[in-house]
Amino acid sequence: MNLRLAIDRLILLAVFLGLWQACSMGFGTHWFSSPIGTTLRFGELSLNGELLYHMNYTAQAAVYGFLVGGIPGLLLPFMLRKQAVLNAILDPYFAGGYGVPKLALAPLFVLWFGIDLEPKIALVASIVFFLVFFSTMAGVQAVNPQYVNMARVAGASERDIARHIVWPGAIPYAFAGFRIAAPYSIGAAVVGELISSNRGLGYLIQAGATDFDTTTVFVSLATLTLIVVVINIGVAHFERWLLRWRPRTGAGTSWVAGA
Repeated sequence: MNLRLAIDRLILLAVFLGLWQACSMGFGTHWFSSPIGTTLRFGELSLNGELLYHMNYTAQAAVYGFLVGGIPGLLLPFMLRKQAVLNAILDPYFAGGYGVPKLALAPLFVLWFGIDLEPKIALVASIVFFLVFFSTMAGVQAVNPQYVNMARVAGASERDIARHIVWPGAIPYAFAGFRIAAPYSIGAAVVGELISSNRGLGYLIQAGATDFDTTTVFVSLATLTLIVVVINIGVAHFERWLLRWRPRTGAGTSWVAGA
């Protein structure tokens, strides 16, 4: 990340904070918390451990759901690559499942799994799976068939083709799905907590709104924003490490990491 880009981002942040402060002065801190008040409450909730307690719960739901949905979403397209008939049969069902509003499934997950961590994991997984699946499937289908045919002529086995041609060609698409799914996993976990929970950042938002405590709501939203930024940076750096064999072209793959 070059110096000019860092300066531009700091300027944008300063403008945002200035507008935020102006809104709090115009509407009153009872309705619109100020940046200073939010920072002080952030420190207070951090020191007494309450923020970490709720953040840990939300992070668990997001991470577990991301793994439960992301791993099958990554592997299934590679398994279906040679199964054209099965892929054609399943395609409309995958498309239909992707189109179902996941928020409508949340009450069912509560009914099936209770009000603890499990329904949040299920909600996150139901969103992450389709995002990763369709991105990875696009990568698998985008592999140049000429490379595959040339490898077969050279005597490569299907395992070699999958390892040295299909996997390297599809994994950038998979990471595009991961980058999209990562913030969605946090959002889905919070939505699940808003529906039924006594812990988590979603619960903290709901409790603050019920008590007309907008400062706590803003602290929760700011914390969620920081989590998403850190996750995006982590995914971008892991992608660069995993795909370090690729020549770098352009400015990079993540607007957050700025690489």
